[in-house]
Amino acid sequence: MYDTELRGTPGGMDELDDLRRRAGGCTACELYADATQTVFGSGRAGARIVLAGEQPGDKEDLAGEPFVGPAGRLLDRALEGAGVDREDAYVTNVVKHFRFRQEGKRRIHRTPGVEHVRACLPWLSSELAKVRPRVLVTLGATAAKALLGSSFRLTQHRGELLEFEGLPLLATVHPSAVLRTPDDRREEAFDGLVADLVLAGRTAENSS
Repeated sequence: MYDTELRGTPGGMDELDDLRRRAGGCTACELYADATQTVFGSGRAGARIVLAGEQPGDKEDLAGEPFVGPAGRLLDRALEGAGVDREDAYVTNVVKHFRFRQEGKRRIHRTPGVEHVRACLPWLSSELAKVRPRVLVTLGATAAKALLGSSFRLTQHRGELLEFEGLPLLATVHPSAVLRTPDDRREEAFDGLVADLVLAGRTAENSS
């Protein structure tokens, strides 16, 4: 698991690339059978912030990269608004395969189960060990519960600085939740995400 004594000392891109290759053959749960491919994290070793969402979506599953769809574009805007350099953020998901149900030609998102989270957590732990971030941001309730336990309530603790294995953790909403917000409240929801990312950026700056 995450070794806090080595925080700030990146494992190197070659080690991340090795992890990515090994994750590409993961069959630890049944999701690999229907997904197009494993969607591993994206970013550099030494990034000060790791952002972890729930799972890849349809576009991410096809592209093989996290946060490349509408939610990813909104996240990029939020990072820019928060003054966080995109190069200083490593983005990933707790679950690495897309879970969905088929409706005609459409693939509809299904929330990963506890068994899928358990199967994938070693990959996230390995990513944290190689990246050595200064702060971890969970995007959405599923990602937060995966690390903080099933009793965690995002509505109660959103924007608070918490801790995961000695690493500062901040839980906030998933960008897709902002996109689902009614038009008359979407700007407010976006501003809330930006505010949380501002706090994450400040925490990263102040952590050694």
